[in-house]
Amino acid sequence: MLLSSLKKLQRLLRILVLVVIMTACQSSQSTSTSLPFFPTYTLTPQVSATAAEPATPTTALSQITQVSPSPVLSPTSIATITPDTLQFIDPTQGPVPVSSWRPPLYPNPWAPTLHDHFYFASPIAANEINIPVQDYRYGGGFFEDVVHTGVDIPAPKGTPILSAAPGTVIWAGYGVYQGGVDPTDPYGLAVTIQHDFGYQNQALFTVYGHMDEINVVEGQHVETGDLLGLVGETGKVTGPHLHFEVRIGENNFFTTRNPELWLVPPIGWGIIAGRIMDTVDQLIYDQQIIITNPQREQNWFAWSYGKTSVNSDSYYQENLVIGDLPAGNYVLRTAFGGMNFSVPIEVRPGMVNYFTFRGFRGFSLDAPPAPGADFTPSPLETPIP
Repeated sequence: MLLSSLKKLQRLLRILVLVVIMTACQSSQSTSTSLPFFPTYTLTPQVSATAAEPATPTTALSQITQVSPSPVLSPTSIATITPDTLQFIDPTQGPVPVSSWRPPLYPNPWAPTLHDHFYFASPIAANEINIPVQDYRYGGGFFEDVVHTGVDIPAPKGTPILSAAPGTVIWAGYGVYQGGVDPTDPYGLAVTIQHDFGYQNQALFTVYGHMDEINVVEGQHVETGDLLGLVGETGKVTGPHLHFEVRIGENNFFTTRNPELWLVPPIGWGIIAGRIMDTVDQLIYDQQIIITNPQREQNWFAWSYGKTSVNSDSYYQENLVIGDLPAGNYVLRTAFGGMNFSVPIEVRPGMVNYFTFRGFRGFSLDAPPAPGADFTPSPLETPIP
């Protein structure tokens, strides 16, 4: 009996010791601070009082797409995140890209005044670069001091060349300069058109030079925009481009006029024409004019005509033209006799905007005098040291 009681007592003591050890271990783990604290985030879907069904994958997806991008989560409260209201923010407008694209042309013909004659469409289509080279304009010198009798329009070889107005092809091939077949002709393969209309009872002609291929024949009638051939680099050239001329009265090298006063300008763009003289009203050759648009921070350059082979318009009597200028306010600048001169000028759309320069008398924006009258514009600007 006594032995049985002792055995029961021993079992009770073992149980008490085991309970004490387990309690001590649990207490030690719960009070340990040796491990870092990493909060865990669990998104608990909100369920309405009537919702008894578990969330389906579709419900979970719809809740995810409503959360605003990159939400800031709180480690203590995340189950009640409310998505931000959708907002549209207008981005800051960047600078206007520089492009060779131009607006469509005014209707052809375009004659805003009695003195203007924008009769011809561009011979290169609007989807191509069709702005004449600015540093080799009509009247400029490049090859062995030969004065340029047209404008050059750069374009890749094979670009279509279009008729600038209706007329009849009177030349197609080599030899347009001399008027006879000549494979060494500086114009290379060329086409000449005599147009169905004239100006002041004089015939009008256009010439298309340096072609790679001709697609018309002599005697063929063409309409505005008809294909004449392809841009090339035949003749005397430094690269592929179209040489375009306007001739009046007679069809020869010495009867040309500045094409930029005959080509229809793009809608909203204008032209500047000027007569540059010294103080005693003698024409100045190869005088540089800089045209600046302060808003665009852009410059255009032009030089007055050379001495030979070119002709001024009967009304404007110009010796410098800058075409293809977006309408707006510009500043004309030049240097003369060691002094700088400038004048503001507004380019009106679709118009020829005129100036004169008279040496130390400076610039004037007076309109041209009637044909045959003396040039006596009043000075508008004083020299700038």
